[in-house]
Amino acid sequence: MNWIYSTDDPLLQTLAGSLMIFIVVIILTRIIGLRSFAKFTAYDFAFTIAIGSIISSILTSSTSMVHGAVAISALLVLTFIFSYLQRNSNLVKNLISNKPLLLMDGSKILEDNLKYARIEKGQLIAKLREANVLNFNQVEAVVLESTGDISVLHKSTESSEEKFDLTMLDGVRKKP
Repeated sequence: MNWIYSTDDPLLQTLAGSLMIFIVVIILTRIIGLRSFAKFTAYDFAFTIAIGSIISSILTSSTSMVHGAVAISALLVLTFIFSYLQRNSNLVKNLISNKPLLLMDGSKILEDNLKYARIEKGQLIAKLREANVLNFNQVEAVVLESTGDISVLHKSTESSEEKFDLTMLDGVRKKP
């Protein structure tokens, strides 16, 4: 019966440990950079790693099911709280989430921003090719998104009279 619930399970330590691990993973992800975890925000990555670790611990050690369920529940509650705080507090939003970063402004490659984002010029050019950009004059902007994706905003045609709407760059950092 100990595999379901054990009276000596340190449930409060599990709750505190869940919070600490969650925060540590967010901090490390912010330091290391988004390109390591493309498609994930630091927040998503922390949650995914923590849940995987807890499940692994339940399945491969003497951790009881209740202990694991409490840990997973704590993480789910934390994600709900952090989501709420992120929506309602700019301070929390800025601490948890990365802002998109401009990598190209028109046809100009922003070398300092590439260096800051740890993206090689060759990777940027590969993204331009993927977006069917034939020359730098077709580029309006290239943005490293908060998920680690690289978005290429380009003109539809060289002679297009269509103006680029600058609101497409709202929230995008021009400098690191």
